[in-house]
Amino acid sequence: MNKPLALPRRRFAALAATATLAVPMLARGEARWRPEKPITIYNPFAAGGVTDVHMRMLGETVTKILGQQVVVDVKAGAAGTLAPAMLMNAKPDGHQLACMSINSLRYPHYQKVNWDPLKDFTYICGLSGYTMGIVVRSTSPWQTLEDMIAAAKKAPEKYNYGTSGVGGTGQLMMIEVEQVTGTRFTHVPYKGGAEWMQALLSDQVHFLADAAQWAPFVDNGQCRILAMATEKRLPKYKDTPTLIERGVDVVGQSPYGLVGPKNMPAETVEAIYRAFRTAMDEPKVNADLDQFLQLPWYKNPVEYRAFAEKYFVEVKPLLIKAGLAKA
Repeated sequence: MNKPLALPRRRFAALAATATLAVPMLARGEARWRPEKPITIYNPFAAGGVTDVHMRMLGETVTKILGQQVVVDVKAGAAGTLAPAMLMNAKPDGHQLACMSINSLRYPHYQKVNWDPLKDFTYICGLSGYTMGIVVRSTSPWQTLEDMIAAAKKAPEKYNYGTSGVGGTGQLMMIEVEQVTGTRFTHVPYKGGAEWMQALLSDQVHFLADAAQWAPFVDNGQCRILAMATEKRLPKYKDTPTLIERGVDVVGQSPYGLVGPKNMPAETVEAIYRAFRTAMDEPKVNADLDQFLQLPWYKNPVEYRAFAEKYFVEVKPLLIKAGLAKA
């Protein structure tokens, strides 16, 4: 059986072990840096999506801690990589930041860009990660994953699915599903969860293969999960099988975090990291994440950079296998 193209939880957990690395020298007292004007955070996905809501909720607490308004500015596009690219001409003074999805560690392998994910950004803080699944409308004739696979075998490329972008975890996950099952589907990329959720509900796509923006719609009966792309069943959906249980060895999860322009001063990074780390423990923030089956992804600046450096190297063979990158 081929290894999954999407980031597996066991690998995700292994990378989390970078906590053994030296952590930043965080002072015990008050951070010396304070913002002098509002802080803008560029969001890589569509307005109204789970990432957008998450960043705005974190921003409310950070605003109180740092004493300046945190403004979330949507810069969706380029498979979720446009937001961090906005930092290329930004001053490293902490007033312009971006939410970086894992797509920014994949995209440069198969698309020409004017930035380097390891050289052009300051890694500040891990934030959360998406939980993936395959979901249809409740009115879909497909009751199981096997129904979907059978339909695709009879009519290759007839059925389409929505994701948050080319080269994202959703597409990589489906490429692996196709390889394992001998099926062919048509990929329809969107700028974010709010867009592909509407596309599913309005019958523009047959199913979704992406993060749990769909969870509230499953809960209210508008959608149905065919399979979770997790290593084990989730307690919330204990009756829903995983892809692995259905003989498709694919697991997908996709973390995201906060970055700034390169060469940010250590005290600025420290102050921003501390503020967001505090905000991540707010009950209302985590209650919102729970709706979408997400958990906080605790990574300090050193741990986040270590994750990025490791993943950037190890993902290239997977992208080559998917036909997105060249050897």
